Amino acid sequence: MVTLRTSVGRRTVPAAAMVAAMCLASVSAQRTLPSPKSVLYAGVGEELITFGVDAEAATLAKHSSLMLPAFVQEAWASPRNHFLYVAWSNGGASYAGSGVEPANARHGITPFRVDQDGTLHQAGQPASLRSRPIHITGDAQGQYLLVAYNDPSGVSVHVINADGGIGSEIPQARTLDAGVYGHQVRMLPSNRAVVLVTRGNEPTATTREDRGALKVFHFNAGVLSDEISIAPHDGIAFRARHLDFHPTRPWVFLTIESQNRLQVYRRGDDRLETMPLFDKSTLPEGASSKGQTASTVHVHPNGNVVYVGNRGTQPDGRNEIAVFRIDQATGEPSLIQNVDTHGLTPRTFALDASARLLVVGNQNTGTAREGGKVTTVPANLAVFRVGGDGTLTFVRRYEVAVDRKPLWWMGLVALP
Repeated sequence: MVTLRTSVGRRTVPAAAMVAAMCLASVSAQRTLPSPKSVLYAGVGEELITFGVDAEAATLAKHSSLMLPAFVQEAWASPRNHFLYVAWSNGGASYAGSGVEPANARHGITPFRVDQDGTLHQAGQPASLRSRPIHITGDAQGQYLLVAYNDPSGVSVHVINADGGIGSEIPQARTLDAGVYGHQVRMLPSNRAVVLVTRGNEPTATTREDRGALKVFHFNAGVLSDEISIAPHDGIAFRARHLDFHPTRPWVFLTIESQNRLQVYRRGDDRLETMPLFDKSTLPEGASSKGQTASTVHVHPNGNVVYVGNRGTQPDGRNEIAVFRIDQATGEPSLIQNVDTHGLTPRTFALDASARLLVVGNQNTGTAREGGKVTTVPANLAVFRVGGDGTLTFVRRYEVAVDRKPLWWMGLVALP
């Protein structure tokens, strides 16, 4: 047996025992490391509210808020520095009612610096945008800001200055095909390509169907080119809404809104395969799809689970988070849970930095059936604990309704 001489008590300690002791010390040190902390931001109308997050107690605590020039649409936190970019608008069908752009329409993005407690400080002038920004994101280096527009469908790219402010918009080719009703824009993990998710529109008694597609563009220093259109079955009934990436495998998870489906695609560094590997319902077996639509999608950081929001028509619709286990060999998702969100229209949700909590933004105030009664349920933030297997347990909810304004967006951001 190999031994190591130590000066501790002039004893001879077996090497295996010493290695085991070192490993235990390492594990003990890891256990005592504090979990990463998060802050939650919620956009209710023009107000952006900041909540402290206690992952251990599964609680939220409001500590500040500020007003944007118009309704909060989306926000994106830069990975390079502690900045939050908040998109806002008072235009579009959601606000004008008729779908006609109001004469006083305003659209923009405001940059904010995030303090250690999550307090936001404006860091430069807002950038004006051409129309309502339905989604924003950035590249992996935090050098470019990308904006998706729904009407007319489009995408723009803006420089992020060294000081965190928003710089100039980068001109794109006039021939860029942005499909119909852009709903999300994401950068592939390689940082070499961009996906614009275009939802299209359902047919009506007087209008034909607008077909959906994934528009994939090469990305080079902010310039988009070489578009590839991915539209299974020629885009018919392909109401693509949101996608997310597996953290380590080449899989993309996409929600199909009106059809309540979750699809899985294989990706490369600058492209996606044209047909899905898997196509699964987000509803439990036997559940009615009438009045149901899927919303956003998020993959757990460990890559074992993917979450999808289901939205239902009140008061008897299914408003829930669908939880899928991911087969790590094939990427196939299997539905393991549908959990009630205790509110209406879960448009957005997010995991905290420790991945121990999932918080749902229940968008609308309206009537729902609770405890056998139809009652008014306000817009709210619903807090869930995340189990070791990724399943969710409801803890509590926080009402955020203000004059029936919608909770249009919420997100969780890791603190500095």
